[in-house]
Amino acid sequence: MTHYQLVAKNKQRSFLIVSLFIAFIAGAAYAMARGFGYPLSMVGWALIISGGLSFFSYYYSDKIILGISGAREAKRQEFFDFYTVTENLCLGQKMPLPKLYVIEDTAMNAFATGRNPEHAVVCATTGLLRNLNRSEVEAVVAHELSHVKNYDILLMSIVSVLVGLVALLADWFMRMSFWGGGRKRDNDNSQLAAIMAVIAIFLAILSPIIAQLIQLAISRRREFLADASAAAMTKNPQGMIRALQKIADDREPLEAANKATAHLYISDPLKNTHGAVHAFAKMFNTHPPVTERIKALQQMSLR
Repeated sequence: MTHYQLVAKNKQRSFLIVSLFIAFIAGAAYAMARGFGYPLSMVGWALIISGGLSFFSYYYSDKIILGISGAREAKRQEFFDFYTVTENLCLGQKMPLPKLYVIEDTAMNAFATGRNPEHAVVCATTGLLRNLNRSEVEAVVAHELSHVKNYDILLMSIVSVLVGLVALLADWFMRMSFWGGGRKRDNDNSQLAAIMAVIAIFLAILSPIIAQLIQLAISRRREFLADASAAAMTKNPQGMIRALQKIADDREPLEAANKATAHLYISDPLKNTHGAVHAFAKMFNTHPPVTERIKALQQMSLR
């Protein structure tokens, strides 16, 4: 499978997942509104509130995440390979040069953030920069630049809005129903009303969990796409394979990472994937197994 075929396949799968996600949210919101006896206007208010909060987080994502991570600006003289491979890749891709930061930590990892290519940040740990050679550092930077170029940060922000919408709606409906809210219906004792009420309760409990699982699935799919795009940028899939293997072999968790930022990194910084071989356990991972990512890269044949 060529790079272009792999990228097209990943984009199609991502589009399908997002489309199904939106359909699921629309259906769940409608069923909960009908089942609990509330107007659909509540969905609009929930979307406005969750969207506003997510937009704020998205617009200031670089400052928020860099502050949480304790990152500092990378100087060209100190991190020459990091700086120059980024310059070369950006020139080749006709992309603006992102701001470069480092996290003082011996764990090996990296991430990208920022609301668009003009306001992007690529950050790597000092452990990664010290333990990878130049071609491997180039592969990691290319992976992160692919996230920027493909607007993955924007996509995940949209997905976060949808996840927040589901959680907010479920919480509102359950709380207001507990306090006796909702419109009164003459056919409350009807079989249809009873069925809708049961479905609404079921969705209010499970929808946030299902939404989070879909969010994680989209995050994992974007990692495959970024790997393929990085291999195409560098024309060196072996560099990406070696980098992934070295990062996977490093079992040290990243102290600056947490569950809220784990999906940003090139590999799970919390090291929760070890031993998660069961299909059910994989659904809760922020990243696909490295063995699967390497296998996908090995199947690529760059032209």
